Parts: sequence; C-alpha cells; structure tokens
Amino acid sequence: AVSRFAREELNYDVIENDRQAIFNHEAWKKCGDFGIQGLLVPAEYGGLAQDPLTTVAALEGLGYACKDNGLLFSINAHMWTAVIPLVYNGSETQKKKYLPGLCNGDLIGGNAMSEPNSGSDAFALGTTATKQGDKYILNGSKIFVTNGPIADVIVVFANVDKTRGPDGITAFLVDKDSPGLDASHKIEKMGVRTSPMAEVFFENCEVPAENLLGKEGGGTFLFTRSMTWERGCILASAVGSMQRLLEKCIRYANERKQGGQSIGKYQLVASKIVDMKLRVESSRHMLYHYGWLAGHRKAVYLEAAMTKLHLADAWVRCAEDAIQI
Repeated sequence: AVSRFAREELNYDVIENDRQAIFNHEAWKKCGDFGIQGLLVPAEYGGLAQDPLTTVAALEGLGYACKDNGLLFSINAHMWTAVIPLVYNGSETQKKKYLPGLCNGDLIGGNAMSEPNSGSDAFALGTTATKQGDKYILNGSKIFVTNGPIADVIVVFANVDKTRGPDGITAFLVDKDSPGLDASHKIEKMGVRTSPMAEVFFENCEVPAENLLGKEGGGTFLFTRSMTWERGCILASAVGSMQRLLEKCIRYANERKQGGQSIGKYQLVASKIVDMKLRVESSRHMLYHYGWLAGHRKAVYLEAAMTKLHLADAWVRCAEDAIQI
C-alpha cells in the first residue's frame, strides 16, 4: 500500500527540485495524510500504532517508489529525533499538543544537537539553559539542523548546569516563533538538497517551563534512545531504493545491446548485478532483524549501529554499480 501510494502521489520532478533545493510541502502533507509520519505513534495521538518491524518495512516500500531522498531524509529526521522523544518522554499535555500535527503532516519537527565545537563529542555542547521563573532562557548555537528552516517545533538540547557535564544536558521543545530563536541561516549542501538544513541561533531565547521535555538532566539518555531509533531505521528506505536500482539495472542490461548481444550476457556486468542482489538481500535481512529485535527487547544499540553501517555501505556501492551498468 505504501509503495502504491508513493508511486501514484510522489511522482514529481525530483531532479529540478534538487537543483533548486526545493522542499516539497505538498508531498510532505500527502505522506502525513497517509500516515507515514505517525507509523509508530499510538492511535490516541493520531498515529497508526505500528510495531518497529512493520514500520521499517513500510519505509522500505516508500523508498522503493519515491525517488526524492531529501523528502525521505526529512521524514526520518522528523520521526526519529522529534516524534520518538515525544512518544517516550513527552508529558500528556505535550503529546496532545504536538503529536497529532506531527503525525498528519500539519507540523514539521527538527532536532538541534550538533554544535560547531562539539562534533563527534556531541555531549560537550556549549548551549545553555537558565531557568528564570516559569521559563528557561536559551543561549548558544546549533549546526546541521535538518528541517531547521521549515520546522514548526525543534527538540533542542542545552545544558542547565555545565559543572555537571553530560548530566546537565536537557531537552526542550522550542516552537518556531519563540522569542530569540533564529533558524533562517540555511546551509548549502552537495546532495540531498530537497531536505533543508540550517544553523540555528539562540539569543536569550525564551522557552516556557512546560516545554521541558522529560526532566532536567535527562537529555543524554533521551538523545541516545532517539539516535538508536535513527541508526536502525533511517536507511530503511535505502533498501527500497537499492531494490529499485537493481530492477532498473536488470531491465537495462537485458535491453541494451553491444557486440550483438545484451550487455547482461557479459560476465563483468552480470557479476555487478549479482553483487547488487547480494547487497539488497543482506541489507533487507539486517533491517528486518533489527526491526524485529526493536519490538522484542530494550537494548538494540549494536544491531542499530551494524544496520546503519551495512546499509550505508551497500547503498553507495549499489549506486556506483548502477552508474557503471
């Protein structure tokens, strides 16, 4: 059903959109109406209440039929770094306020963690949050914020007490119209240009105390959990993309004639197709294994990391072989 939906509704000029760095809001809303962004969200908040295995399979189908990898990347960033933290750590009031819109496509979520001076050591962040009465005052900056220029709400990580190190890191739900928030600094990218990215600045940014996500000092665990979901699921659509590439290459190798025969008859081309098939099948098995485990046990850190590593490598190599074929 997901593949059929994407084939019928998400068939637009991705090349031109990528050239112009255009984010397709209409396609985003269509995905929301279908239920993509709410796959894992409980039904009471507008989601489809699917398990992890069904979710990654659905995203695979989306990647098979939708060629806009920027849209898919934005959807994944939205689901794993904005929706998941709300599902697990949001208060009842926060869930009712944000999740229905985040599910149906009315709202776009983002995540602000990385900073210019805390790349690989994400928890060495400099952004601070100081409580003043019934609000927190945020100061600092974030970089590489996917969906930053278009997000309606951003999950922002800041330190409420630098003397506590990572134990002071706290998450906040920051609305786009919050005083002191500037998300207008777009970042130019080499690829995936249909997914907008920004540098985000906080200058005495006022955030109501009720927008504290989870508890003070709970940001490290919250971030780790959302990143585990992200690692395991963000390339689910890539498995569908690899399957599409494989099928396209097989068709082309049968149709393209050289030296009086189809190029698929040549061993070099045939071996590339075999390699692509092996990568697709191994990637799918790893993805589904992760999805099944994620629905049956709490700790899937290793499996999530292995899945992302293997799928990323397989996807690049499949794309390279497809170009050669």
